[in-house]
Amino acid sequence: MGYGIDQRIASTIKLKDISEIARKIGIADKYLTKYGKYIAKISVDSLNEILKKRKNGKMILVTSITPTHLGEGKTVNTIGLAMALNKLGKKAISCIRQSSFGPFFGIKGGATGGGCAQILPAEEVTMGLTGDSFAVSNAQNLCSAFLDNSLYWGNPLNIDKGNISCTRVLDVSDRALRNLAIGGGGKFHGVNRKTSVEITQAGECMGVLSLSENLKDLRQRLGRIVVGFTMSGKPVTAEDLKVAGAMSAIMKNALNPNLVQTNENTPCFVHTGSFANVSHGSSSVIADKLALKLADYTVTESGFGADLGAEKFIDIKCRKSGIKPDVIVINCSVRALKVHSGDFVFKGNSMPAELKKENLSAVDRGCSNLEKQVENLKMFGVPIVVCINKFDSDSQKELDIVVKRAEVLNVAGVAISEVYKMGSKGAVELARAVIKAAGEEASLRYLYPVDMSIRGKIERIAKSMYGANEVKYSDLASANIGRIEKNKFEMFPVCMAKAHLSLSNNPLKKGRPRGFKLSIEDVTLAAGAGYIVVKCEGVNVMPGLPKKPRGINVDVDVKTGMIKGLF
Repeated sequence: MGYGIDQRIASTIKLKDISEIARKIGIADKYLTKYGKYIAKISVDSLNEILKKRKNGKMILVTSITPTHLGEGKTVNTIGLAMALNKLGKKAISCIRQSSFGPFFGIKGGATGGGCAQILPAEEVTMGLTGDSFAVSNAQNLCSAFLDNSLYWGNPLNIDKGNISCTRVLDVSDRALRNLAIGGGGKFHGVNRKTSVEITQAGECMGVLSLSENLKDLRQRLGRIVVGFTMSGKPVTAEDLKVAGAMSAIMKNALNPNLVQTNENTPCFVHTGSFANVSHGSSSVIADKLALKLADYTVTESGFGADLGAEKFIDIKCRKSGIKPDVIVINCSVRALKVHSGDFVFKGNSMPAELKKENLSAVDRGCSNLEKQVENLKMFGVPIVVCINKFDSDSQKELDIVVKRAEVLNVAGVAISEVYKMGSKGAVELARAVIKAAGEEASLRYLYPVDMSIRGKIERIAKSMYGANEVKYSDLASANIGRIEKNKFEMFPVCMAKAHLSLSNNPLKKGRPRGFKLSIEDVTLAAGAGYIVVKCEGVNVMPGLPKKPRGINVDVDVKTGMIKGLF
C-alpha cells in the first residue's frame, strides 16, 4: 500500500468536468468559479438564498482511536463511506480538510485518501488547491506587520510588547522559527521583541475561516482578534490596529469552499485545514452546512483521535454553528491497536516488521484504547459505529478479536472496511451500518457548559476525556487565565493543544493511560475564532521536519512539467 500504488490507481481514473459533478448535487454553473476543468469554488452566499428553505440531510462525523505514526485510514474511510452511500442510492458528499505543506513535505502525505478511495486531482489538491492557505497566511502576517509597525511609530495603542499574542504563520514545518527575536540591528529595523512563528493551520486566522458562517461573520471575527494587551492589561484587537478590513479582503475568496471529485466521480468539498492537536481540527462550517442542504448524507471528518478532534468538533464547532452529528464513526485498525499494546517501538517513522505478524495478545490489549475512545464518544449522546480499516497483514483471528471487543461496547454497529483495495464496494457494510444508526435518536450533549470556569472546563476535559487525575498549571498559564478572566473572555469553549499520539500528553504512553498528571504550559485567547487555546506541556505549534523529509523525493520533470514524487 505505497504511494506508487495510489498514483497508479489515480492515473487510470477518467475525471469528469467539475460542472458535471456540481450538477449531480444541484449546483448550476453560475455558482461556480472554475480553476481548470476539475476544481471549482462555490459562491456560497448566492447559493444559500436558494437552499435556505431545504431541510438538512444527515451528518456523519468520522473520527478515530488515538492514531499512530502510520496513519490508520480515517480520511480514506471518510471518502470511501461517502462513495459507498452513493453506491447504495443515497446522495452523499464528503467534506475533508485541506492538506498542509508542513506535514506533506515532512512525513504525513497529502491528506487526499489513498488506493481506491482518493480525491482527485490529487496533485493540485496537495499543491495549494485554490490558494486558501496562502490567503490565510498573508492575512495573519499582515496583522502582525501592522502590529509591529504600530510599535515602530511610537506605540500609540500603548501595547505591552511583552504581552503580544499575535504571531506570524507559515505553511512549512520549521522548528528554527519556534522562538525568535525580531527587530534587531537598530531602530531602523523595527522594535526588538521576542516572538514565534506558528504553522498556518494552527494560527487564529485559519480557525476564524473554518468557523465563519458568512462574509459578515468573517469580518467581525477578524476584527475581534486580540493581538495583545496594553500596559494596563486591556485587550488590543485587529480592529484597533485598523487592519481587519484588509485581512477580510485578502480572505474573502477563501471563504468559498472548494469542490473536487473522488476516484468514483462523487462530489467532495475540501475546505480549510486546522490541526486537531493544536487547533479545532475540522473542515469549514460553510462546507458542512452547504453539504447538509445538498445531500442526504454529509460525511465529514475531525482530526486525530476522538479525544481531540471529535471533542472539539462538538464542544467548539457544533456549539457555535448549530451543526449536530447524527452518527459518529470511529475508525481503527488491527495494526494501530497492536501499537496501543505498548509492545512496539518505532525507529523514526518506519513500521516495525513485527506489526505484520499475527499477535492476538497485542491486539486484545490494544483494544483498551478503542474502549476508552468509545466511552468518550458516548458522553456526547450520538449513535456510534466502529469501522475496522482492514490491511492485508491482518489475520482473521485478529479481526475477530476487534469485532468482539467492539460489539460488547454496545455501539450501534461494527463494520470492516476495505475501501483502500475495493473503493465503494469495500465500504458497503459500513454504509449500511451508518444508515441504520442514523435512524436512531441522537441527543447531542456537550462535555461542559461554557459558563463553567476556565480551569473547570480544562479539568473536565483532562479527567473525563483523557483519564488524568490531576491538572497542574504553570505560572504563565495561571497569569494568562487571570488576564482572560479579568477582561471577561472566560465564556468561550477551550481548545486543548495536546500530544496526539496518546490520550495523555506523553506520546509514549499507549493504550489507556490512567492516573497521570496533565501539565498546562500556557493559555492564550483566540477571541476571533471564539475559543481559548490551552497548551499542554511540550506541545509545539510549529512542527519540525524528520531526519529524512519526504519532500526530498519531490521534483519536477523539466521536459513534461509534471511533478514527481508526490505519492
